[in-house]
Amino acid sequence: MKITCEKKELVQAIQTVLKAVPSRPQMPILSGIYIKAHQNYIELQGTDYEISIICKIKAIIETEGTIVLPGKYLYEVVRTLPGEYVEIKNNDSDNSVNIRSNSAQFNLLNMQENEFPIIEPLKGQINFNLKNDIFLNFIKKTSFACATDESRPVFTGCLMDITDENIVMAATNMHRLALIKENINYISDNNIKIIIPAKILNEFTHIFNSEIPTDIQISCTHNKISFSYENIYVISRLIEGQFPDYNRVIPKEFKTHVNINKNEFQSALDRVSLISRSGDYNIIHFEFVDNIVRISSDNPNIGKAEETINVDIEGPGINISFNAKYIIDVLKAIDTENFIFSFNQPLTTASITQRDNKNFVYVVTPVRTKTM
Repeated sequence: MKITCEKKELVQAIQTVLKAVPSRPQMPILSGIYIKAHQNYIELQGTDYEISIICKIKAIIETEGTIVLPGKYLYEVVRTLPGEYVEIKNNDSDNSVNIRSNSAQFNLLNMQENEFPIIEPLKGQINFNLKNDIFLNFIKKTSFACATDESRPVFTGCLMDITDENIVMAATNMHRLALIKENINYISDNNIKIIIPAKILNEFTHIFNSEIPTDIQISCTHNKISFSYENIYVISRLIEGQFPDYNRVIPKEFKTHVNINKNEFQSALDRVSLISRSGDYNIIHFEFVDNIVRISSDNPNIGKAEETINVDIEGPGINISFNAKYIIDVLKAIDTENFIFSFNQPLTTASITQRDNKNFVYVVTPVRTKTM
């Protein structure tokens, strides 16, 4: 194999594929990146069996062929090369691969390419397209609510629920639920309900990002899903299990609705939580009364904090407490100037929605304190 390509494009391709290369591989070959030179492009592959990524870039191909190089060292070598172009060729005599740019050159040992599990395209029974900006917004609005405890895998992923009218993405750790929906024109004889691992979805915020909305081609089988986007192809395993009925979690009505400026509330909460977050439960107290909210925290080992901001309250006042992280997380996902905080009782679930946008809802369980 002998090829020449742009260094910038090669670095980006390696970075993308490395997201599927495990730091502690089950087998040594999985630490490698498979490179295939064919026609006028090279194809890079990486996998840990849970996620597989293929990335193609243009190249000048003098001799076609395949190699497998250790992903970590390949990235460090190419990233530091001095020139704009990179030449890669293998030496059959000593089983090495020469990487050259300007006056710099490296020789890396070629791994056993016949041991690499070559990634084949997924032949899905269900296929549809989704704009990347919509998909990334879905991830932003939900994935933060997933559980990190692997003991209950179904809660470590986001549910994607698709009918002929709507697409819904939901995530929960049983203490909170984040849900967003969008109207789509999807035609299928079957509704789709799949659970995608959150750790994979979070990688997509870097992979599928572009200024111009672009289609992602999505294909599903009973246990895998693939995403095709520009020059990138990703296959992921799905999480098996029954996701909770999210419709039963969301209260139908609330007694109190509070209109709050997001930036003011977020800044105050960040300050007050400086005291609470070093405690065992990171509890923040909210007192909503007379069109103000008093935000406070109390840590017996450190001290107390309190701040008051103006809000618009519709309905009776309420004293209620939450895990501060659960409120801070959702505020980072909200992209409107104001949001609506809604309540019933101090120990029943509350909700946060974006003002003038009912497609997103966040439901969170309060914390019982000594005063309740």
